[in-house]
Amino acid sequence: MTLPAKSHLEFVKVDMTAGWETPPGYPSGFKQKVLASDLDEVAKRGSRTRLLRIDPGAFTTAPFVHDHWEEVYVVQGDLIVGNDINGKGGEQCQAHTYACRPPGAFHGPFTTEKGCMLYEIHYYETSGKRP
Repeated sequence: MTLPAKSHLEFVKVDMTAGWETPPGYPSGFKQKVLASDLDEVAKRGSRTRLLRIDPGAFTTAPFVHDHWEEVYVVQGDLIVGNDINGKGGEQCQAHTYACRPPGAFHGPFTTEKGCMLYEIHYYETSGKRP
């Protein structure tokens, strides 16, 4: 599958009420809004910028690992990292915290008490350089 190159976007209005979808492999209560993407996980190239919204009490049950870089900024709310399979426990992070994960880093599972909004950038390195 060939994805189009990312477009030049100059401060476009983001509709926060529409266009949200559950990412593949995520449970209900997790919704993404892709802002820009040409990420191709088969060809191992490109990047994606998205918002990820997690409803209060929603949780994942297993750690994530992927073969691309991931940068995450907690825009609002609380994110709990390292909960058990019942969504309990873990370390709580508040808004204005940041993570940068290299390919192959295990992270999560995740939950939230009050709900949260994450700003995420996923990308593959090209010629050893990050975008």
